[in-house]
Amino acid sequence: MGMSVTISAAAEHDAEHILKLQYLCYQSEAELYGDYGIEPLTQSLADLTAEIAQGHALVAKLGDEVVASVRARVDETGTARIAKLIVHPRMQRHGLGGRLLDAIETRFAGDAGTKRFQLFTGHRSEGNLRLYRSRGYVPVSSEQVGPRLTLVTLEKDAAAAAYAASA
Repeated sequence: MGMSVTISAAAEHDAEHILKLQYLCYQSEAELYGDYGIEPLTQSLADLTAEIAQGHALVAKLGDEVVASVRARVDETGTARIAKLIVHPRMQRHGLGGRLLDAIETRFAGDAGTKRFQLFTGHRSEGNLRLYRSRGYVPVSSEQVGPRLTLVTLEKDAAAAAYAASA
């Protein structure tokens, strides 16, 4: 009998597991862009713990193992900034990233102050772009941050997400 993946709020004791998973998951992004100095690979445990405390983080667990995570926070403009959606490489392409994205949107969609969802990814990260577009995100800007990396920012209206969640 197989175990199912459960999604729940991240606790402080999950931070170290999330950081290790983040390091593993961002190796392919670093390789794709030829830059192993990207922030997800250099973030400290203290910074991650503080980031979790300042916003909202979810973890997906298979038994006791953290196999995926996502973080978000709402800023003063009502933008829920979704960040670091990560899925263990062996768990990718099974819908877990989409489930986590839906769960973090649902968490914020009910808040009256949330007007939009926003996230970003690298311009060559086709799998990420495909997932975000399939969930209704549209590109709103791009910024070249290095010789090989352009960040694409995507958004979607929170009301549309709330409607989809209730359907």
